Amino acid sequence: MAKKTIKDVDLKDKKVLVRVDFNVPLKDGVITNDNRIVAALPTIKYVIENGGKAILFSHLGRVKTEEDKAGKSLKPVAERLGELLGKPVAFVSETRGTELETAVNNMKDGDVLVFENTRFEDVDGKKESGNDAELGKYWASLGDVFVNDAFGTAHRAHASNVGIASTGIPTVAGFLMEKEIKFVGEAVTAPKRPFVAILGGAKVSDKIGVIENLISKADKILIGGGMTYTFYKAKGMNIGKSLVEEDKVELAKELIEKAGDKLILPIDSITAAEFSNDVPTEEHTGDVPDGQMGLDIGPESIALFAQALEGAKTVVWNGPMGVFEMSNFANGTIGVCEAIANLADATTIIGGGDSAAAAIQLGFADKFTHISTGGGASLELLEGKELPGLAAINDK
Repeated sequence: MAKKTIKDVDLKDKKVLVRVDFNVPLKDGVITNDNRIVAALPTIKYVIENGGKAILFSHLGRVKTEEDKAGKSLKPVAERLGELLGKPVAFVSETRGTELETAVNNMKDGDVLVFENTRFEDVDGKKESGNDAELGKYWASLGDVFVNDAFGTAHRAHASNVGIASTGIPTVAGFLMEKEIKFVGEAVTAPKRPFVAILGGAKVSDKIGVIENLISKADKILIGGGMTYTFYKAKGMNIGKSLVEEDKVELAKELIEKAGDKLILPIDSITAAEFSNDVPTEEHTGDVPDGQMGLDIGPESIALFAQALEGAKTVVWNGPMGVFEMSNFANGTIGVCEAIANLADATTIIGGGDSAAAAIQLGFADKFTHISTGGGASLELLEGKELPGLAAINDK
């Protein structure tokens, strides 16, 4: 990897700023899924085991008003982190000021401190998400080294990533960031072939850049999910009441022409008269009849996709094949999960977001080489875009 990592810097006796992604789901102050905290543990442990003082910070949710702060504190996260590390973790309920500075200055080697939600700085003007130079400079002044381990925000230029790095403080990637660059980045720049991309989800507009970038890079692009029907309409097929982006039909036509036989569309659909798990379902090959909407790919498509995946050496999957949250329309996503899971000797990557949630929920998490922690960031990497948070990390 061309970027410096945490292993390239001396951490002993250093105040180590670590931008983590602790944007976890909270319900009534209780964390309902601690995957992101667990994912940050290798980097945090490395800092403290190598004699550094770990100063951790993250955003949590969107914060625009004083009212938004309720239920968005990182205090429960600091408590859960302490349990996972088996050691005390100090929490400072400020994003700047004397209390924070004193707590940082009193840290001993091996100590861990978490300070408050960086987005609390957005209440009086977008200081964090607007990459306020003053704020970035202040946070940088608290440490000697900056470790960016928050891939989930790498596609955004915020004060807590780009702002700190632009002050000249030594800036390196943490282990999670390094892993994301390796798997998601290299899948696009240097894949082992055959390289198959599977793109699902509701909207073509979310995936245009990815499809355009992958036409020249992938050997096959399989399309599923709600965006199928915008492509169907582009081919002159009947789509019934299915989801369609009318303003993207012409573009879908162009993508079909440009990609040729690389682009593989579903050949059948599981449909229903309404968006509900409680109405009868139908199976239709080709056109979707009037009064019906396509809500999942059908068994013939699952077989077609499994066949297209045979022998693949790199697979990137982003977006479910249907409305997997409803059991009647989960089979397409399950089928694709199974087909990928059964591949021998392949690097298999899920690009975060709904497809990651689906794989985890359906029990396939350990069957993939890598599940990305950043849906938006991995999508932009697949589009071939430069991620500001990544670009700000020092080159080797």
